[in-house]
Amino acid sequence: MAQFSYVGRDKSGKRRKGSVLGLSKREAVLKLKEKGISVTDVQEVKQTLLNKEISIGSPVKSQQFVIYLRQFATLLRAGVSVVDSTNILSAQTESKALRKVLADVEEELRQGNPLSMAMNKHRSIFPPMVVNMISAGEASGSLDDTLDQLATYFEKQHYTKQKILSAMMYPMIVGVVAVFVVIFLLAKVVPTFATMLKEAGGELPGITKFVLVCSDFVQAFWWLLILIFIAFYVSLLFIRKGASTRYYFDYVILKIPVFGKLLQKSALARMTRTLSSLFSSSVPILQSLSIVEKVVENEVIAKVIRESRSALETGQRLTEPLKKHWIFPPLVTQMISIGEETGSLDEMLAKVADFYEKEVETSTDRLKALIEPLMIVFLASIVGTIVISIIVPMFEVYKTIG
Repeated sequence: MAQFSYVGRDKSGKRRKGSVLGLSKREAVLKLKEKGISVTDVQEVKQTLLNKEISIGSPVKSQQFVIYLRQFATLLRAGVSVVDSTNILSAQTESKALRKVLADVEEELRQGNPLSMAMNKHRSIFPPMVVNMISAGEASGSLDDTLDQLATYFEKQHYTKQKILSAMMYPMIVGVVAVFVVIFLLAKVVPTFATMLKEAGGELPGITKFVLVCSDFVQAFWWLLILIFIAFYVSLLFIRKGASTRYYFDYVILKIPVFGKLLQKSALARMTRTLSSLFSSSVPILQSLSIVEKVVENEVIAKVIRESRSALETGQRLTEPLKKHWIFPPLVTQMISIGEETGSLDEMLAKVADFYEKEVETSTDRLKALIEPLMIVFLASIVGTIVISIIVPMFEVYKTIG
């Protein structure tokens, strides 16, 4: 769908100009006429690097997407049609990316295509999970309930992810600050005192010699430190995105003390919450497992899910591969097994998800309370070592002078 800029007048004769989306110039003019605008000039906007919107990360924020889903469900319950609801939400949303996509979805709906098919053409906004649940909701006639379930799901996922980020952000920030403070002290402060100490003569303590060597290195090879940092960051990106190395990267991350357990709980909460939402919307189990494999964002768990899907295809139970892997605690496998036997798998998975989401919340609160004093001690130790390495020989110099 192309973008057209227009100039015209509204019903009151006031001059109007702006932009509108359409498959053709004729369709853009018809859309403007429906809004009561008499067009005097309309031109297609050519996409260039200067006017093309660039998005970093997800095109639509989680909060905006949740609001869209909630409002969509409310409009449908009020008796508004899917087409009119999409038109209203397209005009109201604050996200430019979502607004453009909803305009395309509305056009597809007016051509008689199902909502799920229209959404499937925009996977950057509507992931496979949303498309499949919408499709199931259309088939069962409970689209409004499905939209509410999706909104709740994305709310919980966003909250859990924010908890993890908040727990990991503090040590990262303090660590970066510590690096910059140390580099500043070694590059600017220590050399000033080093000259004074060398002129005073005498034997320097071992700690002072070590700090002076570090200072000389930082002054001479500061560019090398920057290159090492960039190379480390780029290599991590390649390892994380590489199909053959992603499994080993995720495996090592999960084995990190304290943080590994926290990330494991978060991944299990995401997996069980997604499966529960899909099962409750009557999405077929094999299709649900394929979706979860992509949503879970952890290759270790994704590999076990692939094995579970293969086990189901050969007539085995879902829990068989899960029981053999260390990443799935007995609580998960036992609850899933009970769900399979009683026919209430979605409810059991929801309870497991609730448990692990609370565990993540509790663990992050404890971790933050523990990390704060530890990072303060860490930063004080590094800076204190540098300060002591300067103060100790300075006292010796004063004693000599005295």
